[in-house]
Order: sequence, then C-alpha cells, then structure tokens
Amino acid sequence: MNRTGLTRRQLLKAGASASAAMALPVFLPSRVFGATAPSNRIIMGAIGTGSQGTGDMMDFIGRPEVYFVAVCDVDRKNRDNAKNLVDEHNKNTDCKAYLDFRELIGRGDLDAVMLALPDHWHAIPAIAAAKAGLDIHGQKPFARSIREGRAMCDAIQRYGRIWQTGSQQRSDYKFRRGAELVRNGRLGKILKIEVGLPTGGATGVRKIEPVPDGLDWNFWLGPAPWVPYRGVCHWDWRWIMDYSGGQLTDWAGHHIDIAHWGMGWDTTGPVEIEGRGVYPMEGLFNVPTNYKFDCKYANGIVMTVGDGTQVQDGTKWIGEKGWIRVNRGVLEASDEKILREVIGPDEIKLYESNDHKQNFIECVKSRKPTICPEEVGFRSISVGLLGEIAMLTGRKIKWNPETEEILGDPEASALLGRSYREPWTL
Repeated sequence: MNRTGLTRRQLLKAGASASAAMALPVFLPSRVFGATAPSNRIIMGAIGTGSQGTGDMMDFIGRPEVYFVAVCDVDRKNRDNAKNLVDEHNKNTDCKAYLDFRELIGRGDLDAVMLALPDHWHAIPAIAAAKAGLDIHGQKPFARSIREGRAMCDAIQRYGRIWQTGSQQRSDYKFRRGAELVRNGRLGKILKIEVGLPTGGATGVRKIEPVPDGLDWNFWLGPAPWVPYRGVCHWDWRWIMDYSGGQLTDWAGHHIDIAHWGMGWDTTGPVEIEGRGVYPMEGLFNVPTNYKFDCKYANGIVMTVGDGTQVQDGTKWIGEKGWIRVNRGVLEASDEKILREVIGPDEIKLYESNDHKQNFIECVKSRKPTICPEEVGFRSISVGLLGEIAMLTGRKIKWNPETEEILGDPEASALLGRSYREPWTL
C-alpha cells in the first residue's frame, strides 16, 4: 500500500458482501473522492473514550475538516456517552458504538482513528489500524515496551500511514523557542541536561469487587495477565506495571521528548543508562514512587531524569554560557538576554505547529510528517523505558541505539518486551 491509499480504494470498489455493504453508513473515505468531493472531511473513529479519549474526541469533533462516525470502548458507559456527544454534534443518531476495536477498524469507511487507551493497549490497535490503511493520532506514551514501539513504527512506515503522538508540548511556542535557542548554540556547548517529571503514585490495598455492569473486564486486560477486578480501570491502572510505568512513562514522552528536540536527538538514544527507583514493597500498586537515572549519550553528554523531589520539573539544558528551562507555561534562562536572541534566516528553524491536532489534520491531507511522528514518539519514550529497565535490574545498561539492543545483559534484554496473554499477539 502506498500513501495515496490506492489499495483501499481498489478494495472499496471491489466491494464487500451485500449484507456488509447494507450495514455501513453512506460515508466513504474522503480520499476516495479527492479534492472534488462534495465533502472533503476526514472520516474518523475514536478508540478509547474515557476522560482523555473524550477530551481528544471533542477537540477533533469541532473542526470542520473532521466528521466522526464511530466510537469504541470496553466500558458501555464511556461508549454510550461518546456516541451521544457525536450524535449531538452531528445532529443525527448515525454514530456507531463498538465494544471491539477490530470491528471499528474493519468498517472500511474511515480515514483515521484516534487512540486514547491504557499504555498496555497502545500497540495492538495501532498496528491493526496501520494495516487497515488508517492514519492515527495516538496518545503518549508511544508504547509500553521497546519491542512494541519498534513493531508499531515498522507497521506505520510499512503501510505509509500518518501518525501523530499526543506529545502536544511540541506544538507550544515556549517549548519550541527553548529548543530552538539550544539548537542554535545560544548556550554554547551543552554540558548536561536535567529532566524533572512528576512524583508519586497510588498506594495501599484494593479489595476484589464485582465487575461493574457494562464493563468487559477481560477485554480491558487484553494482553496483560488476568487478575480479579479491583476498580483500577479508569485511572489507577497508571500505578500498576502490567499496564503502565507510573509518572515516569506517563511524562517521559513529554519532557524527555523536548530535551531530545533541543539536542537534535529525535532518532537516536543514550548509550548508557544507570539509576535507582523506590518501589512499593507491598500492595497492588508497584510503579516507582521516586526515581532518578542518568543517560549518557554517544557525545558524552549526560541527561539526568528524575522525579520532582530530585530534579526540578521540566527540561533544563545547561551549557557553557548559561541555562534554559522550559515547563508548561514556563520559559526561563540564566540571563533574560538569552531569551531575546534573534534566530537568523540562515539558522536552524524547528518544525512550527501551534495546534497539535490541527497539525495532524493538515498532515493527513498533505501526507507530510507530523510534528511528532512515530519514530520521534518512540525514541522519546524509549529513554524512560530504558531507565525503567536499569532501575529494575539495579545495574548499568549499555544500549546500542542503532540496533536497539542491550549489550551483554540477557536478563535486561528480556525486559525489552512483554509477554502477551492469549489470544493476543503483537
């Protein structure tokens, strides 16, 4: 399949069975018609319609270039609410609600999907959507493991899809300005980098509860090990390592991403990682509540990543001529004059986007890469995942960012991927 979606057009022309055709609404993908279509809107579906998913969907839904026709969630309350929101906006009742993401992806009338799922569910639907010829807006972190992330990148690239990682800080002026000043040498030689992420997580014991009516708990677990329901599926899954890495993986895709942007490291990674984390000794929740690790890159620069009790929140580049720190709503420097520096016409200009979701829409139409495409999102979270491995093993990890291999440590290498519960496969 190429980026024009020709194969999907041929399949649509060939048609499905008469019964399948009757089950589908009248919408066809906008690329079937091209620029002369009566409506050139992007036909979308939403997979994962909890709090983040609903927020993302509502951000997309108000844009004239987008038309939602389908929603999916394993919790009936979430999917019914999402369907009602779409129907209210569309002023009809045509939106279809699905429990199984595979049915939504297999409709045949979509241009794109947005994914907002727990981390352990990022890879399988993304790969399925890419194979189906759909463009994808996927929430960060890009993947729960490095092997999942590479498989996602390979599928997105193989099938010529447009991907946008939900690392929206790249579409924020302050982050772009800070990174651009660093890239153009306003700090001189960079000596070190500090990345501070949020602290904490849930603690305590959760009792086994009846599964709420309308929730498919087995489907929610998916490839993760089966466990009884304890009421964690809508927020506190973030503090259980089978589903997430806690604040570390939740935020590495933001602040490490910006650190990489300022250094020009979007398609590489560190060569050594070493650190320590504090893990709960008992109870259901087991992600690190405190953590700190050092990442050494091939040029010798060390980036320290830690929770907010050990490293100041945000991204801070420290150079021979001073420092710059960025955080949400913050752009500051050791000397205000640094921030007033003019970037000349012959200097490096970073990709400019001032609206993350609009950037995705524009790239779906133009077929140009988004501001945070798959390889960038993957490399950013890879650093957090390598830090997790170093802390779990308690020793220094040597990493080859070109071959994506841990050197000389089979035990650590085994943590690059995750076992899947049947029948799910990567």
